[in-house]
Amino acid sequence: MKKQIQYYLNAALNSYAILFFSQNKILGAILLLVSLFNINAGLSGLVCVVGSLILVCVLGFNKEDIKSGLYSFNSLLVGIGFGTFFNFGYAYWLWLAAACLLCVVLSVNLTAFLAKYALPTLSIPFIITFWVVLTAANGYSGMGLMQKSSSLIFELETGAASHFAKLFNFFDGVNMPAYLALFFRSVSAVLFQNSILAGLLISIGFFIHSRIGFSLLVIGFITACVINHLTGTYPEGISNYHLGANFMMVSCAIGGFFLIPSWRSYLWAVATIPFIFLILNGLSRILSVYNLPVFSMPFCLATVGLLYFFMLRKNPGKLQLTALQNYSPETNLYQFLNGQERLKDFRYFNISLPFMGAWTVSQGYNGDITHKGNWNQALDFVLKDLDHRTYEFPGNKPEDYYCYNKPVLAAADGLVQEVVTHIDDNAIGQVNLNQNWGNTIVIKHADNLYTKVSHLKKNTAKVKPGDYVLKGDIIALCGNSGRSPEPHLHFQVQSTPYIGSKTLAYPIAYFVSQESGELKSFEIAAENDTVQSPDVNPYLKLAFNFQPGYITRITDKKGNKETWEVFTDNFNFNYFYCHENAATAYFINNANVFYFTRFYGDKRSMLFLFHQSAYKINYSAHSADDIYAIDSESFKPNLWFQDLVAPFYNFTKRIYTNSVQLKGDGLVVKAKATHFTFGKRTSYLEAEFLVGNKGIIEADFCYKNKSIKLKWETDLS
Repeated sequence: MKKQIQYYLNAALNSYAILFFSQNKILGAILLLVSLFNINAGLSGLVCVVGSLILVCVLGFNKEDIKSGLYSFNSLLVGIGFGTFFNFGYAYWLWLAAACLLCVVLSVNLTAFLAKYALPTLSIPFIITFWVVLTAANGYSGMGLMQKSSSLIFELETGAASHFAKLFNFFDGVNMPAYLALFFRSVSAVLFQNSILAGLLISIGFFIHSRIGFSLLVIGFITACVINHLTGTYPEGISNYHLGANFMMVSCAIGGFFLIPSWRSYLWAVATIPFIFLILNGLSRILSVYNLPVFSMPFCLATVGLLYFFMLRKNPGKLQLTALQNYSPETNLYQFLNGQERLKDFRYFNISLPFMGAWTVSQGYNGDITHKGNWNQALDFVLKDLDHRTYEFPGNKPEDYYCYNKPVLAAADGLVQEVVTHIDDNAIGQVNLNQNWGNTIVIKHADNLYTKVSHLKKNTAKVKPGDYVLKGDIIALCGNSGRSPEPHLHFQVQSTPYIGSKTLAYPIAYFVSQESGELKSFEIAAENDTVQSPDVNPYLKLAFNFQPGYITRITDKKGNKETWEVFTDNFNFNYFYCHENAATAYFINNANVFYFTRFYGDKRSMLFLFHQSAYKINYSAHSADDIYAIDSESFKPNLWFQDLVAPFYNFTKRIYTNSVQLKGDGLVVKAKATHFTFGKRTSYLEAEFLVGNKGIIEADFCYKNKSIKLKWETDLS
């Protein structure tokens, strides 16, 4: 029962907060409070929210969409609009209920329709519903809807009806610059009010929620006022309603919500303002024929139109649409930057080294010998001894070379496209320019993604065109055919299946560099670097190879318990779920590493500690370095300046490191999290995991100067 009440409360507050592209409960509560400043409008809006939520819950619509407020925020606007436009009367509640039902139907249908194109519904259902209501009320006086004032239809500039008139009058009478007062009135107009106090409270709540979003409201306001001043479009000034519901909201939507915040998105936020002037003025002339207000339709048309325009690009470049909506410009930005840095498993197909053991890159990208022009992004590999020789004496025949006759592996799963295996190996020092690539195998791994290995030994191909191979399968032996004066293995990635295709720059998923001793992930091996595929440590693989169905119970020294279970979502992503507090932690688990990607829920939970301290584990037992996304979801005023400048510059980083050490018959993973600001280092988490032959046994943490000890229990049968 308690969870159900909490669910409905969150859904109700989100219905308010989402008006400002937010799911922040504090902002939602402030907007609820401010809506009640006009008591008739506020109560009507609240009734519509509650009614809409009950309706969509009873009818069984998607719970997450309901909780986010997607189906109820337009109904909220309908209720507020009713209370603003019409007087209470015998027919008021009947037509409010009918309008609310119409709005819910439109919200659900339009949300489903526009979702096919990854487009938002915005306030279109409210606008259509209210146009229908106003048209009906103006045409049929028998409906019983008594309109308050005709001026509301056009500019909504009358003072808000309020039971707090003295308080309003005090703030309205405060001596402040005219444009500052206009700004606050414009913010309040989103709730159909004209109050400095209401705008001030909303501004404070929105600033606490998002510094980027608030800065874009200011940018939209200033840009619109400057353009109006220069052009004289509205000699008496832009109405506060149009400023708030159209100019300022479109700046916020385009600059920081639907696009990843950057200086490019900010430029578009400014460029969109003249666009809104045109749509607003044109629609106003058309709708005036029917005595209808434009409401926020210019904002809706401009936002939806521009988003679809951006989606049609073949090459998005650096102006990026928000792929995963976190309802916070800061979180969207920080998660995007973090994902660019570390979530390369989603960006690249995993391609491995095509050999066993440690080979040296004899010629890398843009090599001085043959890797030029269309074939400049390729790698040549050889085997070397401790004296850095590639052969044993005398070295005058292919068999003297260490790499000759060694197995060549499939770099990834795929379908064999081309096989050439009949070309003779060259004598040392000679080349075959007529059959440049020599014996070659091309494998297709995905659309427009192929790998090619060349200079193979004659008649050693283990595959034929049409065969399906798995990563690590032996497909041939290294030879000395084609343009190869001495045995070596040529490896390249290309976008077409033909032998001789142009090369494609593409990283190797995971490999170990002997020079640095580091595990490299999604990098391109450098010339003269000796590389090999990582060896898997069985203890680490067993301990962190979490699969769906895994269940463990965690107990701290105070006796508090959490039960974690691994699930797979509809998109085939794995995550931990804590049954006690509903915290969720998503992770990637492949053949080489385990690492977390996202945490949702209570950051006081033990699962959050595990997320932070086991942020990345290399199964090869090599040390790991990683970077956290900046946490913008907690109330941290010390990060607010970083938030404001984050679209342009980041001076704050949170770094994760770990190392693995032998201990008795097991391992100890030591992890550390460090905060860097302008080069100043602050350690805020240290952890040790004791790993045995049955997995994780226990963990010790020092987090925010508190010592925490956790025990793992996995045998829960």
